[in-house]
Amino acid sequence: IGKGMNPPQKTLFPPEKICMDWRQKRRPGAGLYNLGSTCYLNVILQCLTYTPPLANYLLSRQHSRFCHQQGFCMMCIMEAHVRKVLYSSASAIRPRAVIRDLKFIGQFKPDIPGDAYEFLRCTLSAMQRACLSGSNELDISSQGTTVIHQIFQGILRSRVTCLSCQTVSDFYMAFLDVLLKIKGASSLTTALDDFVKPKQMDGKKCFKCSECKKKVPASKRVTIHHEPRVLTVCLGRADARTSRKISQVVEYPEFLDLRPYMSDTAGEPLLYSLYAVVVHSGHTCLEGHFFCYTKASNGQWYKMNDVSVDSCGIHTVLGQQAYLLFYAR
Repeated sequence: IGKGMNPPQKTLFPPEKICMDWRQKRRPGAGLYNLGSTCYLNVILQCLTYTPPLANYLLSRQHSRFCHQQGFCMMCIMEAHVRKVLYSSASAIRPRAVIRDLKFIGQFKPDIPGDAYEFLRCTLSAMQRACLSGSNELDISSQGTTVIHQIFQGILRSRVTCLSCQTVSDFYMAFLDVLLKIKGASSLTTALDDFVKPKQMDGKKCFKCSECKKKVPASKRVTIHHEPRVLTVCLGRADARTSRKISQVVEYPEFLDLRPYMSDTAGEPLLYSLYAVVVHSGHTCLEGHFFCYTKASNGQWYKMNDVSVDSCGIHTVLGQQAYLLFYAR
């Protein structure tokens, strides 16, 4: 999204129709069979199933009623999947449709272990493509008005300051998740503090200043300019240098105030509450197992480990070596 943030020419889904609270309260749904090495996709399907605004929309069948997509449609697949999980009397179901169409979602194969974060990004991207199907000519701001982007998208502001003349340039970028560096961070809030800290830009003279008319040293500060309804955070556990797994404990709260990390830090607190956590167990990033904790519509937390769904308390949820955190406004 470019400078100045142009307003959308067309709104694809009215934001006032997004309902952040569960429309119906019920016990948790079914577990998911592991069909090879598919724990990475099971955890993401479960976290998305328990994302209240998304589940409300999918359960209303608004998409499939008007969908003209021939062949693969990720929204139709998710709609059927969420209904099946939440309404099933079985204790576990097989996510067959997702497995069948894996190659359309991303570079995944059922018998090869995958990464949950990558699967989340590819799934949201496939759902976004399904929402845009048939509206190819839309401007970029209008593409941000699908139900998927209205739920998950926020805007980052990157403020670059020329260190010669102090001229400030702002750039804006849409995001669906925030990837945080955790090396040396003991908690989510310290990792977020580091995320918004001004940083000297790489390279001595890498930024072309509009005032100085030449490349200059500069500092850059990234802040959240527009908060998403659902905030997804990935705690980067792969060490960039060695690609070993960073196993340190990073504490995360049940309730998070996003206000200190906004472009505008004045004003009311922006409170989010945790509703899902993905955990990776294993010594390296390329092997091991994924399981998750989700908060069902009855307000109770459950550990979801492939076919098993077991009730647990918030203390258990907050004591994990988390990989992905899902917060809702």
